Amino acid sequence: KGKLILHDGGACDICLNDGACWRNVPETVWNFTIGGYQVIKKWLSYREKPLLGRGLTPEEVRYATEMARRLAALITLQSCLENNYHNVIQTTYLWTNP
Repeated sequence: KGKLILHDGGACDICLNDGACWRNVPETVWNFTIGGYQVIKKWLSYREKPLLGRGLTPEEVRYATEMARRLAALITLQSCLENNYHNVIQTTYLWTNP
């Protein structure tokens, strides 16, 4: 069974077993939710060895790494994206029917 190791400074290690471990993952990435579910935790829960009868493939390990990086980028850009959204809403041209 996997475990989460929290570090001072807002990072954590996500260890599935002795061979698969993602180190120094920002806690904000681990805690990121969509629809009330932690994205990475939920994704990994569907790939547990008892469910699949096998460990993660190298492709799945790479995908999890890429997913964590994409989430980190979204979190980093979140305030800029929010500001841009509000700017677009405020400057939207309203079309009228002739």
